[in-house]
Amino acid sequence: MLMNPQVVAVGSSPVHAFSKDIASQINLLAGLGVDGDAHCGVTVQHRSRVALDPSQPNLRQVHLIHVELFEELAAQGFEVAPGQIGENITTCHLKLLALPVDSELHIGPSAIVRLTGLRNPCEQLNQFQPGLTAAVLGRTPEGQLVRKAGVMGVVVAGGVVRPGDAISLRLPAGPHRILERV
Repeated sequence: MLMNPQVVAVGSSPVHAFSKDIASQINLLAGLGVDGDAHCGVTVQHRSRVALDPSQPNLRQVHLIHVELFEELAAQGFEVAPGQIGENITTCHLKLLALPVDSELHIGPSAIVRLTGLRNPCEQLNQFQPGLTAAVLGRTPEGQLVRKAGVMGVVVAGGVVRPGDAISLRLPAGPHRILERV
């Protein structure tokens, strides 16, 4: 049976914390990100990136992870729940990592998030649970690095997003570009 993509959980944090607080809803603001989240803004908000160049555009306004990753990690002995590794939106039945750059996720009644790239797993994952950074990295049969820690996007159209909201996908015109680290 084919399952429809949907939102499993949503979260945000007003401070630069590793985990996000799970909420009953979040409000996405066009061109900015998640209302009240520390990463909300037109320009980059990630602390290490601000230190390099605070004027660069914020391509990491919204962080999304597929719940299926948590199931994969559980099989390796890790316990990870929505929001714990920093995502704003946890999805299911959507192969986020396989989508091309500029894919648009239409979430709930009005929100649209355009994908910009992959989250680069960092050492903070190991501080959360030892060995987690390596667990969210893989290799293709050709030896290429695979980052599994979710995707990043920007808000094209704002709106409230809640658990249970449907997600529909609009692919960009080809040729498609694969998601890379942002």
